[in-house]
Amino acid sequence: MSDTSSPLAQFNGTARLFPLPKMVFFPNVMQPLHIFEPRYRQMTADALDGDRLIGLVLPRPGTETEYAGSPPVYSVGCLGQIAAEQRLPDGRFHLLLRGVSRILINHEIPQAKLYRLARVELLAEVPITSAKTEKRLRQELAEMIPVWYPHEPAVLEQFKKLMRSQVPLGALCDILTFALPLDVAFKQTLLEELEVRKRLKILMKHLAANAAALADNIHQRMYEAQFSEN
Repeated sequence: MSDTSSPLAQFNGTARLFPLPKMVFFPNVMQPLHIFEPRYRQMTADALDGDRLIGLVLPRPGTETEYAGSPPVYSVGCLGQIAAEQRLPDGRFHLLLRGVSRILINHEIPQAKLYRLARVELLAEVPITSAKTEKRLRQELAEMIPVWYPHEPAVLEQFKKLMRSQVPLGALCDILTFALPLDVAFKQTLLEELEVRKRLKILMKHLAANAAALADNIHQRMYEAQFSEN
Protein backbone atom coordinates (compact mmCIF):
# COMPACT_ATOMS: atom_id res chain seq x y z
CA MET A 1 0.00 0.00 0.00
CA SER A 2 1.42 3.41 -0.99
CA ASP A 3 1.65 6.25 1.47
CA THR A 4 -0.40 9.05 -0.11
CA SER A 5 0.69 11.41 2.67
CA SER A 6 4.32 11.21 1.53
CA PRO A 7 5.58 14.32 -0.31
CA LEU A 8 6.82 11.96 -3.04
CA ALA A 9 3.53 10.06 -3.41
CA GLN A 10 2.71 11.83 -6.69
CA PHE A 11 6.28 12.15 -7.97
CA ASN A 12 6.67 10.62 -11.44
CA GLY A 13 10.38 11.21 -12.04
CA THR A 14 9.93 14.56 -13.78
CA ALA A 15 11.02 17.70 -11.91
CA ARG A 16 10.51 21.39 -12.52
CA LEU A 17 13.96 22.99 -12.30
CA PHE A 18 14.58 26.17 -10.35
CA PRO A 19 18.22 27.32 -10.70
CA LEU A 20 19.11 29.56 -7.77
CA PRO A 21 22.52 31.26 -7.63
CA LYS A 22 24.29 31.41 -4.26
CA MET A 23 22.06 28.82 -2.56
CA VAL A 24 22.37 25.06 -2.19
CA PHE A 25 19.20 23.43 -0.90
CA PHE A 26 19.16 20.27 1.26
CA PRO A 27 16.66 17.66 2.44
CA ASN A 28 15.16 18.32 5.90
CA VAL A 29 15.50 22.12 5.70
CA MET A 30 12.97 24.92 5.17
CA GLN A 31 13.48 27.98 2.98
CA PRO A 32 11.14 30.91 2.26
CA LEU A 33 11.10 32.01 -1.39
CA HIS A 34 9.76 35.09 -3.14
CA ILE A 35 8.69 34.18 -6.68
CA PHE A 36 8.34 37.08 -9.10
CA GLU A 37 9.83 36.17 -12.50
CA PRO A 38 7.13 35.13 -15.06
CA ARG A 39 8.77 31.75 -15.75
CA TYR A 40 8.87 30.87 -12.07
CA ARG A 41 5.36 32.15 -11.46
CA GLN A 42 4.29 29.67 -14.13
CA MET A 43 6.43 26.96 -12.55
CA THR A 44 4.90 27.62 -9.12
CA ALA A 45 1.33 27.63 -10.43
CA ASP A 46 1.94 24.29 -12.17
CA ALA A 47 3.52 22.82 -9.04
CA LEU A 48 0.57 23.91 -6.91
CA ASP A 49 -1.83 22.35 -9.40
CA GLY A 50 0.22 19.13 -9.38
CA ASP A 51 2.64 17.42 -7.01
CA ARG A 52 3.78 20.65 -5.25
CA LEU A 53 7.42 19.71 -5.97
CA ILE A 54 10.23 21.91 -7.32
CA GLY A 55 13.83 20.89 -7.97
CA LEU A 56 16.31 23.49 -6.72
CA VAL A 57 19.67 23.37 -8.49
CA LEU A 58 22.83 25.47 -8.36
CA PRO A 59 24.07 27.11 -11.59
CA ARG A 60 27.66 26.28 -12.40
CA PRO A 61 30.29 28.95 -11.67
CA GLY A 62 30.98 31.48 -14.39
CA THR A 63 27.40 31.41 -15.69
CA GLU A 64 26.03 34.32 -13.64
CA THR A 65 25.38 36.43 -16.75
CA GLU A 66 23.34 33.57 -18.24
CA TYR A 67 20.80 33.43 -15.41
CA ALA A 68 18.07 35.05 -17.52
CA GLY A 69 18.45 32.18 -19.99
CA SER A 70 19.26 28.54 -19.26
CA PRO A 71 22.62 28.42 -17.47
CA PRO A 72 24.35 25.06 -17.03
CA VAL A 73 23.58 23.60 -13.61
CA TYR A 74 25.08 20.94 -11.37
CA SER A 75 23.59 17.52 -11.98
CA VAL A 76 22.78 16.95 -8.29
CA GLY A 77 20.11 19.11 -6.70
CA CYS A 78 17.37 18.87 -4.11
CA LEU A 79 13.67 18.28 -4.59
CA GLY A 80 11.56 20.56 -2.43
CA GLN A 81 7.89 20.39 -1.48
CA ILE A 82 5.81 23.56 -1.20
CA ALA A 83 4.75 23.40 2.44
CA ALA A 84 2.90 26.71 2.44
CA GLU A 85 2.10 29.37 -0.13
CA GLN A 86 0.66 32.86 -0.49
CA ARG A 87 -0.48 34.01 -3.91
CA LEU A 88 -0.26 37.79 -4.18
CA PRO A 89 -2.77 39.89 -6.19
CA ASP A 90 -0.15 40.78 -8.82
CA GLY A 91 0.71 37.13 -9.52
CA ARG A 92 3.79 36.83 -7.34
CA PHE A 93 4.11 34.12 -4.70
CA HIS A 94 5.54 33.74 -1.23
CA LEU A 95 6.48 30.11 -0.65
CA LEU A 96 7.85 27.98 2.16
CA LEU A 97 9.79 25.12 0.63
CA ARG A 98 10.78 21.96 2.51
CA GLY A 99 13.62 19.80 1.19
CA VAL A 100 12.59 16.17 0.67
CA SER A 101 15.23 14.37 -1.40
CA ARG A 102 18.50 14.68 -3.27
CA ILE A 103 18.03 14.25 -7.02
CA LEU A 104 20.25 13.45 -9.99
CA ILE A 105 19.36 15.11 -13.29
CA ASN A 106 19.47 12.56 -16.10
CA HIS A 107 18.43 14.88 -18.93
CA GLU A 108 16.33 17.95 -19.54
CA ILE A 109 13.01 17.70 -21.37
CA PRO A 110 12.19 20.20 -24.14
CA GLN A 111 8.81 21.81 -23.55
CA ALA A 112 6.70 24.85 -24.42
CA LYS A 113 6.66 26.13 -20.84
CA LEU A 114 8.78 29.10 -19.76
CA TYR A 115 10.66 27.10 -17.12
CA ARG A 116 12.95 24.06 -17.41
CA LEU A 117 11.89 20.47 -16.90
CA ALA A 118 14.04 17.37 -16.39
CA ARG A 119 13.91 13.64 -15.84
CA VAL A 120 15.56 12.95 -12.50
CA GLU A 121 16.17 10.08 -10.12
CA LEU A 122 15.93 10.20 -6.35
CA LEU A 123 19.22 9.68 -4.51
CA ALA A 124 19.22 7.79 -1.22
CA GLU A 125 21.98 8.47 1.29
CA VAL A 126 24.13 5.71 2.77
CA PRO A 127 23.58 5.75 6.56
CA ILE A 128 26.10 4.90 9.26
CA THR A 129 25.47 1.29 10.27
CA SER A 130 27.46 1.33 13.51
CA ALA A 131 25.56 2.82 16.46
CA LYS A 132 28.87 3.31 18.27
CA THR A 133 30.36 5.27 15.38
CA GLU A 134 27.25 7.41 15.01
CA LYS A 135 27.21 8.24 18.72
CA ARG A 136 30.88 9.24 18.63
CA LEU A 137 30.48 11.44 15.57
CA ARG A 138 27.38 13.08 16.98
CA GLN A 139 29.30 13.93 20.16
CA GLU A 140 32.25 15.33 18.19
CA LEU A 141 29.91 17.52 16.17
CA ALA A 142 28.08 18.72 19.29
CA GLU A 143 31.38 19.79 20.87
CA MET A 144 32.15 22.03 17.89
CA ILE A 145 28.93 24.07 18.01
CA PRO A 146 29.83 26.49 20.88
CA VAL A 147 32.78 27.73 18.82
CA TRP A 148 30.46 28.91 16.05
CA TYR A 149 27.96 30.84 18.18
CA PRO A 150 29.91 32.53 21.01
CA HIS A 151 27.74 35.68 20.82
CA GLU A 152 24.31 34.13 20.23
CA PRO A 153 23.34 32.04 23.30
CA ALA A 154 19.71 31.60 22.18
CA VAL A 155 20.77 30.20 18.79
CA LEU A 156 23.40 28.06 20.48
CA GLU A 157 20.77 26.52 22.77
CA GLN A 158 18.57 25.71 19.76
CA PHE A 159 21.42 23.85 18.11
CA LYS A 160 22.22 21.99 21.32
CA LYS A 161 18.60 20.82 21.53
CA LEU A 162 18.79 19.71 17.92
CA MET A 163 21.93 17.70 18.62
CA ARG A 164 20.23 16.00 21.60
CA SER A 165 17.17 15.11 19.52
CA GLN A 166 16.47 11.92 17.58
CA VAL A 167 17.14 13.61 14.24
CA PRO A 168 19.34 11.24 12.16
CA LEU A 169 22.97 12.22 11.80
CA GLY A 170 22.69 12.61 8.02
CA ALA A 171 19.84 15.09 8.46
CA LEU A 172 21.80 16.97 11.15
CA CYS A 173 24.74 17.29 8.78
CA ASP A 174 22.47 18.66 6.05
CA ILE A 175 20.74 21.12 8.39
CA LEU A 176 24.04 22.48 9.70
CA THR A 177 25.58 22.71 6.24
CA PHE A 178 22.57 24.65 4.98
CA ALA A 179 22.42 26.97 8.01
CA LEU A 180 26.10 27.84 8.27
CA PRO A 181 27.65 30.58 6.06
CA LEU A 182 29.80 28.26 3.98
CA ASP A 183 30.95 28.65 0.38
CA VAL A 184 28.31 27.39 -2.06
CA ALA A 185 30.82 25.19 -3.90
CA PHE A 186 31.63 23.45 -0.62
CA LYS A 187 27.92 23.04 0.16
CA GLN A 188 27.42 21.52 -3.30
CA THR A 189 30.19 19.03 -2.56
CA LEU A 190 28.36 17.91 0.60
CA LEU A 191 25.04 17.73 -1.25
CA GLU A 192 26.64 15.33 -3.72
CA GLU A 193 28.16 13.12 -0.99
CA LEU A 194 25.67 10.32 -0.28
CA GLU A 195 27.73 8.50 2.37
CA VAL A 196 26.78 10.10 5.70
CA ARG A 197 30.01 9.22 7.50
CA LYS A 198 32.18 10.69 4.74
CA ARG A 199 29.94 13.77 4.43
CA LEU A 200 30.17 14.47 8.14
CA LYS A 201 33.94 13.98 8.22
CA ILE A 202 34.38 16.46 5.35
CA LEU A 203 32.17 18.99 7.13
CA MET A 204 33.88 18.68 10.52
CA LYS A 205 37.36 18.90 9.00
CA HIS A 206 36.41 22.07 7.17
CA LEU A 207 34.78 23.62 10.24
CA ALA A 208 37.73 22.81 12.48
CA ALA A 209 40.13 24.45 10.02
CA ASN A 210 38.02 27.61 9.73
CA ALA A 211 36.48 27.94 13.22
CA ALA A 212 37.46 31.54 14.00
CA ALA A 213 36.52 32.95 10.60
CA LEU A 214 33.25 31.03 10.67
CA ALA A 215 32.29 32.41 14.09
CA ASP A 216 32.94 35.97 12.90
CA ASN A 217 30.95 35.38 9.72
CA ILE A 218 28.01 33.95 11.66
CA HIS A 219 27.99 36.95 14.01
CA GLN A 220 27.86 39.36 11.05
CA ARG A 221 25.09 37.46 9.27
CA MET A 222 22.79 36.94 12.23
CA TYR A 223 20.96 40.13 11.36
CA GLU A 224 20.77 39.71 7.59
CA ALA A 225 17.48 38.88 5.82
CA GLN A 226 16.78 35.20 5.35
CA PHE A 227 14.36 35.60 2.41
CA SER A 228 15.59 34.30 -0.94
CA GLU A 229 14.34 35.85 -4.17
CA ASN A 230 14.44 34.40 -7.67
